[in-house]
Amino acid sequence: MKITVLSSKLVKPGCGSGAGAPPSTQQHESIPLTVFDKVTFDQRISAMNFFHPPAPSTAVLETGLANALATCRVWAGRLGVDSAGRRAIILNDAGARFVVATADVALNGMLPLEPTPETQSLHPSHHDVDELLLVQVTQFTCGSYVVGYTLHHLVADGHAMATTMVAFGQATRGAAIDPVPVIDRASVFPPRSPLRVEFEHRGAEFKLPQSENACSGGSVAGDEVVVHRVRFTRASISSLKSMAAPPTGVRPFSTVQCVVAHLWRCITAARRLGGREITVARVAVDGRARMRHPPQEYIGNVVLWARPAATAMELLETPLAHAAELVARAVARTDDRYFRSFIDFASSGAVEAEGLAPTADAAKMVLSPDVEVYSLLGFSFRDIDFGSGVPFFHMRGFVAEEGLVFLVPSLSGDGSVYAYVNLFRRNIDMFKDCCYSMLTEADSRL
Repeated sequence: MKITVLSSKLVKPGCGSGAGAPPSTQQHESIPLTVFDKVTFDQRISAMNFFHPPAPSTAVLETGLANALATCRVWAGRLGVDSAGRRAIILNDAGARFVVATADVALNGMLPLEPTPETQSLHPSHHDVDELLLVQVTQFTCGSYVVGYTLHHLVADGHAMATTMVAFGQATRGAAIDPVPVIDRASVFPPRSPLRVEFEHRGAEFKLPQSENACSGGSVAGDEVVVHRVRFTRASISSLKSMAAPPTGVRPFSTVQCVVAHLWRCITAARRLGGREITVARVAVDGRARMRHPPQEYIGNVVLWARPAATAMELLETPLAHAAELVARAVARTDDRYFRSFIDFASSGAVEAEGLAPTADAAKMVLSPDVEVYSLLGFSFRDIDFGSGVPFFHMRGFVAEEGLVFLVPSLSGDGSVYAYVNLFRRNIDMFKDCCYSMLTEADSRL
C-alpha cells in the first residue's frame, strides 16, 4: 500500500484554510489543564474510521472542519503556559492540520486490518508537530475512504475524541452540531470545600519520580511488539458470561468485565509469569459514567483507572468467575466518591509539595507483568457521518506498547467486540492457544 499526500494545510475556525503563518504574539485566552488532564499520558494518540463511498469533496470536508473548530476551539489552539505559569491550552486559533491523501490499492482487499507500523500512513504523524488535532482523509481506488486523526491526549480522552468526530461529521453535512461540545474545564470538576480526600491516591494516580526502577518499562533487544485482534461474537460473549456466572441473586458480570478477565488470564499465561508474581490490570474508567451529572459532551479527560490485582497463580488456578469478580469490584470502587476524592487530593497542593508524578508514563513501553485496558464500547462511532453514512470499521493507531489492550465494538451491529492485544511476538502463539481454547470450552457449556 503506497500512500501519496496530495496536500497538507492548516484549517482555522470558521474560515476555511490558513496559509500556515505563525499565530500572533498578542495575549490570548487560555484554559488551564485540569487535574484529569495532568494525570493522563503526555502524548499524541491516533485512530481511523473507514467509510464506504462516495467520499465528500475535499472542499466540503475542509469547510466542515473549520466550522467544527469554531464550536470546539480547543482543537485549534496550542499547548503552552498561561499568565499564572500553569500548563494550559492557548486559544490562539492557530488551526488544525488537514491532510488529503490517496492510496494505490482498493480497501476491500486489505480488510480486516490490524494496527501495524504500515497503517500509520493512514493518519497524520505524531512527530514534530504543534497542532493539537490533525486530520487525514485518504481515498482508495475503490472509492472507499479513511478519516484518520491524531490528537493530543492532554486535551481529551477517547470519549471526547469520538464526540469531536461526531461534531466534525455534522458540520461537514451542514447539520447543526448537537450536542454542542463543552470545553469549559474550570466549572465542570471543581474541588469540594472543604477538601475531602477519602482514598489513597499515592501509588494509584501518582508516584514519586524515583519510585520505579530506572530500567523498568524498557524493551529487550530483539523483542517485537505485535497487535493481535480477537473477535468476540455475541455467542462467545454469552458463553463467557455463562462460564463466569456469579451465584444466584448476585448481579451478573458485564461484557467488559468478562472479556477483560478472560484476556487478563490469557496474557498472564502467555507471559509465563512466576506463580507468586503480582499482575495488575489497569482498567480505564470513564468518569462520565461514574460521577454525578457530568456533561457527556465534555471535551477533556475524565479517566481514572481501576486496579484489580492478583498473583499469576491465583489468576490462572481459579475459575474465570474469580478474575471477573476482581475486575468488577475494582471498577465498582472507582465511583463518584473516588473521583471526587481524586479531584480534592490533586487540588490540595500535596502533589507539588511531595514532588509526585503521574503513574501514566508515555515512555513506559513494556507493561509486563501488568496489562492496561481501554474499552471503547458505548462510544458514539455510529454517529460519525460525513455524508456517505456511518463508518463500517474503526481501528486505533499502532502503538508499540507491550501489554496494551483496546476493546472496540463491531460497527456492523452484530453485537461483536474486537480486542486488540499488544504482546511480544514470542508470546502470541501461547496467547492464542489460551484465548481460543477457553472460548471453545465456554461455547461447549451452552
